Amino acid sequence: MAQQRALPQSKETLLQSYNKRLKDDVKSIMDNFAEIIKTTKIEDETQVSRATQGEQDNYEMHVRAANIVRAGESLMKLVSDLKQFLILNDFPSVNEAIDQRNQQLRALQEECDRKLITLRDEVSIDLYELEEEYYSSRTPSARCMEEVTAHGPALDREGHKLTPISGPREPHGQAEAPERWPPGAGWGRCFSR
Repeated sequence: MAQQRALPQSKETLLQSYNKRLKDDVKSIMDNFAEIIKTTKIEDETQVSRATQGEQDNYEMHVRAANIVRAGESLMKLVSDLKQFLILNDFPSVNEAIDQRNQQLRALQEECDRKLITLRDEVSIDLYELEEEYYSSRTPSARCMEEVTAHGPALDREGHKLTPISGPREPHGQAEAPERWPPGAGWGRCFSR
């Protein structure tokens, strides 16, 4: 396999080499298994003693079993190489998997965008309602205090500082109510001297 990586090969040549490896390894397994079966047959008397023949057969079985194991490991390596070849060279299925993942992520993005837009609209409506309620429930003196803080202190015609009132006030021991500006005349509706 090291030579295959060193030499640039076309896909067809690489697949042919995989096919040849498969045939060679399967043939090796079958040949070695057939030879192991042949060694179990008891032969007639030969020039070699039975003990020596038994040891020779035992050794041959071990060698052939090792060859079967080597061929099996070679087949497992071949399966691994085929998987790697398929993963690296199966561009249509890789591209299809990438396209499917992109579609899933785009659908998720669109769903999140829709939810965010809906949430934004709901929050905007709720905020508008809360602002309406807040500004409609404030007392007139609170609105006048905002005007004072925004525009500075209010002064009457003579230049005296006006103080905010929260409604009709009783005179503090005076014979008449304090002077107020006529309604609609600036801050006079909110302040008294």
